[in-house]
Amino acid sequence: MTPAHDTDPTPEQPQAPAFILYLDGEEYAEEMRNLALWVSDLLLPVYGREVTSAQPWCPRWWEHLEAVARLHALWLAWQEYTDPEAGVSGPAVWHRDHLGPVMTELRAPNGPFAGCRPGGHRPKEAPSVEAYDG
Repeated sequence: MTPAHDTDPTPEQPQAPAFILYLDGEEYAEEMRNLALWVSDLLLPVYGREVTSAQPWCPRWWEHLEAVARLHALWLAWQEYTDPEAGVSGPAVWHRDHLGPVMTELRAPNGPFAGCRPGGHRPKEAPSVEAYDG
C-alpha cells in the first residue's frame, strides 16, 4: 500500500492573472470590461481628483495604451493588497507603493494624458522608431 500523499493529486495553485498587454481578442476585451468597471466604480469616485492642466485626466483613458497598462497593474495590485491574506497593512502598502506613483505618472503634465482636456481626448503620437537592421 502506498502512502496517501503519493496518490493524492497535488493541489493546483491559483494562476496569477495575466497582464493585460499579454492578452488579445476576447480575453483582452473581457479584462478591459472588468478594468473599466473598477476604474469607473472605485478608482475615480474615490481617488479621482479635479482635472487641471497640471493634473490632466483623459475621459477616454482606454485609448492610451500606457494608461491601460498602468491602470491594469494598479488594479492587479489592488486585488492582491486588499485581500485579507495581505494582512491589515495591505491597503496602506497599496496606497503608498502603487496608487500614489501610478496616479502621479498618469496625471503628470507630460504624462500619457498631456494634451487631453476635460471632455476632450487627443490621441498621442508615439516616438518614431526605425527597424533594427542588425
